[in-house]
Amino acid sequence: MANSNGAFGLRPIKKLGQDTNSTGMTEYRIAYDNSNKLYQGQAVIPTAAGVIDDLQAAAGGTVSILGVFYGCEYVSSTTGEVIRSNTWPGSGADSNHPVKAFVYDDPMQLFLIATGDITGANTEALVRADVFMNCALKDGNSGSDTTGISSSTADLNTAAATNTLALRILGVQEDPENSDFTVTGVPLIVRINNHFNAPNGSIAQGTVSTTGV
Repeated sequence: MANSNGAFGLRPIKKLGQDTNSTGMTEYRIAYDNSNKLYQGQAVIPTAAGVIDDLQAAAGGTVSILGVFYGCEYVSSTTGEVIRSNTWPGSGADSNHPVKAFVYDDPMQLFLIATGDITGANTEALVRADVFMNCALKDGNSGSDTTGISSSTADLNTAAATNTLALRILGVQEDPENSDFTVTGVPLIVRINNHFNAPNGSIAQGTVSTTGV
């Protein structure tokens, strides 16, 4: 049967270990003239300009991920009203006011993410064998302009020990409505692997974390 999950990006669920889980966010800034759309649940990066941006803003994809975008607040350039939104639409902000972005930026934050298309036959055993491996994000800069939600998924086709891959797979959520391992939508528990706020993080490198097993 098909899983009920669609793509929803990265959704915070708890902290690694027994730390208090506040799912807290930090306020950052988006450049008012940034034309790149940002969606709730999308991984974002820091830039040398002191603002956040989407993954494609880094040449070669080598900038460490800062965290996951929750939403933003800005003043409309047409109405003068404060807009609070799941998404940064890529335009429409008054340049006289900051565009505030809220980001889940704790390197120990765990997230749910749905699996995307998997090449070839797949089984529960094969998916669970990917736990403690790393994998890439698929459609990391895409989302819905209607809901403002990211459409990124976990690309299990890339699962490997490679330390440059964006996600560390730490488990599979037990969910009867999403328990068909042969199709998309299996809910994985992950953390950001190459995290900017990790003790060995770097704005210039994407190879800051360890390999999977």
